[in-house]
Amino acid sequence: MTVLGMWALILLGFAAACGLGKRLGLIPVVSQLLLAALALPLLNLLLSQPASSLDTAELLSPGWVKTLYGASFALLLGAILADVRELRPDREALKLALPSFGVPFACGLACAVWLLHIQGIAALALGLVFAITAIPVLHLYLRAIDYPPAASRRLLQAAIVIDLACWLLLGLGQGSLHPASLGWTLVAALAPLPLYALGLRAPAAYGGIFLALLFAAEHYRLNALLLGIGFLACLALLQLNLRLPLSARWSQGLQQYLAVPLILACGVLQVDVQQALQTFEPLHLIALVALPIFSKLLGNWLGLCWAAPSFAGASKWRESLLLNIRGLSEIVFLNLLLSQQLISASLYLTLMLMSLVATLMPALAGLHRLPLNPLPTARRPHAEH
Repeated sequence: MTVLGMWALILLGFAAACGLGKRLGLIPVVSQLLLAALALPLLNLLLSQPASSLDTAELLSPGWVKTLYGASFALLLGAILADVRELRPDREALKLALPSFGVPFACGLACAVWLLHIQGIAALALGLVFAITAIPVLHLYLRAIDYPPAASRRLLQAAIVIDLACWLLLGLGQGSLHPASLGWTLVAALAPLPLYALGLRAPAAYGGIFLALLFAAEHYRLNALLLGIGFLACLALLQLNLRLPLSARWSQGLQQYLAVPLILACGVLQVDVQQALQTFEPLHLIALVALPIFSKLLGNWLGLCWAAPSFAGASKWRESLLLNIRGLSEIVFLNLLLSQQLISASLYLTLMLMSLVATLMPALAGLHRLPLNPLPTARRPHAEH
């Protein structure tokens, strides 16, 4: 089979998984994580056999694959950072976000140093993986269960604060290791300033430039995180809007059927699964699946105890589960760490499994069936379809 044919089969497999998952009531990213965690390692093992006509190196080496991967990375990271730009936190959202970030981050650092014996930027990265919340997937869950608008807004604002802290800390940590690339990154991040001086005001133009710079940063191994955050900070300083050049429908379709499958597949296929399975230790596997989830739930609970209830009868257990959702943000985060060799192959697979379990927990707990009890004075709008 040709390289193009194999990639077509992989993408068709992800599309079929999304279709089957929809029938079972799963949102697309959960179906994609299930396929990536269960089927892609098997495909990797099959391709590594001597009798196979293709191997993983041949699948990942073509220039068009690398170009599509870079474009997918830019699209996903751009969409996530565009969500972060909507940061308008109130005091209650900050009260919720601080323990929700701090407790799992501290737990991740402790695991890195005492359990895995890693230090420096790799330990920082693991702590951030423990703390991150997936903004896009959380938004989908809240819409699916018709959560009260004010409570949804607070949960999303808390998630944005958490993700902004994660992306910014990782970007600063990476930049401290590569001062030269940091300089080029900051120059690119300041692009809105001369463009504004030249009279450019169109939000769509800034959106296109934003995605192009993220693509270039990934291609030339610059710090895409700091570039994206710096670019958006300049736009905020200039009081300019940013609109990604694709419509919401096209962006969602490309993410679901191309970008997410490609990033997941490239991440798993570049892992030596046989070696990763040989280095698995049961204690590490259990700890790295359970501890991020437990510490995140604890941090969420403490934050919810500190903040005022979002509505009468609000369930701390329900909101703790929702803020524990991983998904899309974690996929991009893990692939970034793996490509920069900040985490090992076995750690990558373990954390992907953790992300799958955490994202499935609200559905497995029957969250969509829990009755909501908003404030009597607030009338709930109908769910968006």
